Amino acid sequence: QGGRAREKNLMSAFSMDVSAADFEQAVIEASKTVPVVVDFWAEWCGPCRALKPVLEKLAVEYAGKFRLAKINSDENQPLAQRYGVRGIPNVKAFVDGELVDEFSGALPESQVRQFLDKLIPSPAEKLRLETLREYAELQDAERALRMLAHASELDPANEAVRLDSAQLLITLNRHDEAAQVLASLSELTKLDERVKTLQARIALSTSAGGGVDADELAARIEHNAGDLEARLQLARVLITRHQYAPACDHLLEIVRRDRKFNDDAARKTLLQLFSVLGDDPLVSAYRRKLASALN
Repeated sequence: QGGRAREKNLMSAFSMDVSAADFEQAVIEASKTVPVVVDFWAEWCGPCRALKPVLEKLAVEYAGKFRLAKINSDENQPLAQRYGVRGIPNVKAFVDGELVDEFSGALPESQVRQFLDKLIPSPAEKLRLETLREYAELQDAERALRMLAHASELDPANEAVRLDSAQLLITLNRHDEAAQVLASLSELTKLDERVKTLQARIALSTSAGGGVDADELAARIEHNAGDLEARLQLARVLITRHQYAPACDHLLEIVRRDRKFNDDAARKTLLQLFSVLGDDPLVSAYRRKLASALN
């Protein structure tokens, strides 16, 4: 009897009956701390009776790595409709307040485990997320890099850790190291837009070179508006100073005067900058200007 009582206490710690009244707190808010798996079921549903004990058993076994919320869909029809429950059992997973995955039907335990394991971050992933939260608050890139290095030791195959490391290395102007990290990624990951953006940041940061006097370059352009080399160098310096609009103006002027100058360097630099700036309103404005200059 003691064993059954202990099991019942554990089950109540990791799984609960939830209704519309406490759904926001028990599921949405709770999922910002730990994944919450919601089981929509009903008394008359045979497959529900088969799946429910599997979920309850795994909730105890996983010991708090996820929480199980059991919702009687007959008694909470507006909630079931809100989340598109069309057949039961319907299991939905919430992480950080968002619906991230689901399945329908009474899956065997092995498949339910696979479903759960995709939701639960590995120790390396947990450390990565902790690092990002701390860096957002403290802006200590060196410390964040050390934490990510430990995460990579825990899981060398975690490419998200390497991507975050590359971004921090660029922030610290350690561009060669960042490039090496990006080169180590799988070919599939290299297709990711974030990788392309980081590569563009490296290219832009390293192309300016050192010891370039911006005032001297500006004087050269004032003396000779057709000094395209001076315009290109000055644009690159302005980019490193985050003075993007005047940099774009110089690059556009090069395109207008000689599209092929220095192997089309002005247009290529503009495209790299657009990639780095992403959704910045400046991008759409200068894309239109570039299109006009090319036509």
